[in-house]
Amino acid sequence: MTTKLIERPNSKLWLAAIKPPMYSVAVIPISVGTAIAFAETQTINWSIFSTFLISAILIIAWLNLSNDVFDSETGIDKNKAHSLVNLTGNKTLIFGLANLFLAVGVSGICAISWWQKDPTVILLVVLCCALGYTYQGPPFRLGYQGLGEIICFFTFGPLALAAAYYSQTQTWSATNFAASAIVGITTSIILFCSHFHQVEDDLAAGKKSPIVRLGTKKGAQLLQWLCGSVYALTVLFVALGMFPIWTLLIFGSLPFAIDLCRHVTDYHDQPGKVSNSKFIAVTLHFSSGLLLALGFVL
Repeated sequence: MTTKLIERPNSKLWLAAIKPPMYSVAVIPISVGTAIAFAETQTINWSIFSTFLISAILIIAWLNLSNDVFDSETGIDKNKAHSLVNLTGNKTLIFGLANLFLAVGVSGICAISWWQKDPTVILLVVLCCALGYTYQGPPFRLGYQGLGEIICFFTFGPLALAAAYYSQTQTWSATNFAASAIVGITTSIILFCSHFHQVEDDLAAGKKSPIVRLGTKKGAQLLQWLCGSVYALTVLFVALGMFPIWTLLIFGSLPFAIDLCRHVTDYHDQPGKVSNSKFIAVTLHFSSGLLLALGFVL
């Protein structure tokens, strides 16, 4: 399997290493939080929104690059041809670029706090970054204890949406908090699905991912409940009057959820076939988040 990866064209390896689809985890929380702020205030500060969006993308770049560096230190990525560290052979360069992206990204968030004369947004984002570091960064490496999905949920759900909403309104919202649970779940599903094809490498490196703990079959069964909860929560919040009826547009992403669950159920124990499930999960995350945001705007 590794040999086949190495034989792929370099351009595809670089594209896989850069992970363009993964940057939706920066775009969606900021977009949904801002959409809810617009629904409640009928205004958007576009300068703050664009600054926050660019900063979030840079911070995700830091997270991706630094995780490659930290994984290279444990040996878990030795068979991963599309690791940036493996591609460049220069761990120091990748770590330096990662920290540069982090510095520029955090500077953008600092600018928002400066404009507002309020440190709340930068404090929330720093907390997000700290949690992101504990996922793979030493000495914590909490992802190796199977806590990655929990970290992912809070970082890209409640905290990220709270920061996005607060950057527009300088206040809090129960509706935004409710929506953050949905975004947090779909983001965690991406990470959850990324474990199915690398059970052997995780076991060899001592990484107790949820799939290592549960097994691939039970993991596939749990995935169905996770995907279903996204739509059940939306219906619940609409019924409670917290969400407008338009947020039911999120059901437009249901075909991707069904496709993801069927794909993982069929191939959960076949690494070569299940490896693309995380990309279906990214599509689910992006489409559901976009439709949820659109529902609030409408």
